[in-house]
Amino acid sequence: MMNDSVWSACSAFALAHETPWPRDPMQPPGPGQQPWGVHHTDPPPFNRLRGPVQPRSGVSGVVLQRGKRVAAWGQTAQPELTFSVAKTYLALLAGVAHGQGLLPDVEEPVCARVPEAGFDSPHNQTVTWRHLLEQTSEWEGEYFGLPDQVDRWRKVSHDPRPSGGPKGGARPLQAPGSYWEYNDVRINMLSLALLHLFKQPLAEVLQQSLMQPLGAGNRWRWTAYDGAWVEIDGQRLPTVPGGTHWGGGVSISSDDQALLGQLLLNDGAWHGKQLLPAQWVQRMRKPCALADFYGWLLWLNPAGRVFEGASADSSFMLGAGGHITWIEPALDAVVVVRWLDNEATPEFMRLASDALAAGR
Repeated sequence: MMNDSVWSACSAFALAHETPWPRDPMQPPGPGQQPWGVHHTDPPPFNRLRGPVQPRSGVSGVVLQRGKRVAAWGQTAQPELTFSVAKTYLALLAGVAHGQGLLPDVEEPVCARVPEAGFDSPHNQTVTWRHLLEQTSEWEGEYFGLPDQVDRWRKVSHDPRPSGGPKGGARPLQAPGSYWEYNDVRINMLSLALLHLFKQPLAEVLQQSLMQPLGAGNRWRWTAYDGAWVEIDGQRLPTVPGGTHWGGGVSISSDDQALLGQLLLNDGAWHGKQLLPAQWVQRMRKPCALADFYGWLLWLNPAGRVFEGASADSSFMLGAGGHITWIEPALDAVVVVRWLDNEATPEFMRLASDALAAGR
């Protein structure tokens, strides 16, 4: 139950500051709104959806503190597209693979373990699993018709560095491991590599290894782009994207998203069982040498300067459209908010910090 005296201001603020995207992705933006999604920012012909999308509800949120639910607002049980929050799911699955012995060394070139996953060119042969997890791979090529160049020079809101050129421009490639760039095509290649590693749909692996043990609901989905299927050992398998940039991706409720946040806060432990290796989760929170605001597919808060109001030890799963899962060890808390206007994030976090401190 929500403690109204502590959380009323925070929840009211969130509900009053919904993302300016239309609720129906097929509808044009109305007055004061922005186009739905991020695909429209790509250079043509890549500025279109390639997978299914769905209408959304309004702002929702769930707060856990000391492992207990202390606040909630909106339709928290409704599965919603979560955009790049799904990137962190890939890091979690890589941790599952590591725990199972399928991925013993993140410094190993990807092509050494999955030679048919698209890392066989001279440039890509030196891409390691670590490079993919920290977004420094500089992988070059196409993923089901999407070239990596479409996301070169990409600028995202929590990257403090200035943009170096026009999105989709022909930025010269660097050696793998020497340049940080937020690139959804390369993220999708990590997904494809993990599919080759598990030889099983990633949604099934996630369900069996994490979602079911966490007690999550059965309505969440992880959907591929149209036609994004590959054959591995005679099986035809979907290769899912690490977000909803071009459609598809993860649709999950705020309630279930909070469980994954709690798992990270617990260093991979759940009710006495280690679902993920603790050292893997701890490594996810260590900053990349080239981008101290980023770990292994988690956003970080070095010196507390990126996300004001959160501690320097906090970490975040983030997705376009206002999806935030804030893991806050300083207050033993997980805060999930969905469809929040990006401009409202700093004030929301201040209000949530105050409420968490009051309930500590």
